[in-house]
Amino acid sequence: MPIDFNLYLITDRQLVPAGRTLLQTIELALIAGVRAVQLREKDLTAGELLPLARELRALTRQHGARLLINDRIDVALAVQADGVHLGGHSLPVEVARKLLGPQRLLGVSTHRVDEILRAAEQGADFVTFGPVYATPSKAAYGQPVGIDALREACRLSPLPVFALGGIDLLTAREVRSAGAFGVALISAIIAADDPTVVIRALQP
Repeated sequence: MPIDFNLYLITDRQLVPAGRTLLQTIELALIAGVRAVQLREKDLTAGELLPLARELRALTRQHGARLLINDRIDVALAVQADGVHLGGHSLPVEVARKLLGPQRLLGVSTHRVDEILRAAEQGADFVTFGPVYATPSKAAYGQPVGIDALREACRLSPLPVFALGGIDLLTAREVRSAGAFGVALISAIIAADDPTVVIRALQP
């Protein structure tokens, strides 16, 4: 399936400013032009995630946007999401592809070129690569890979690469210059006072 978005918004309800809900934040982002959202509330059980996924499915459909569910293929199928995003401890890509079928999107988190090539071989549609820059949300995954590693990954990747980790208005330009197909963002949008201003400025 072709990738028809270049901004990939990843949720984290813990970062939403006081006075606004996660759903309100996502709706603002969709209105401003975001066309793909990954529901990534890793601390929620499947039962807790399901109603939130249903609400986001309705919202993304209303705005003509893609919805991917982090890791939970069961939840993705239950709400008829557009796909799933796999991390390092998820099911193997080839297994996920068999469960999802060919019509749904499959994204994969990667940190090295060999991981990108393996994801492509096993049926992924796109990858995130990073963390490119230092960021609190990705501190547990080790040191940033850096812009040179991203440039090499983009050069060798047969799949669209979304730069992830520490992406803001300034670094978005840098990663695109390095060959990134798009950018994946969490805090730059979710924690922003006005997500619409950020998103419009991030449009290539």
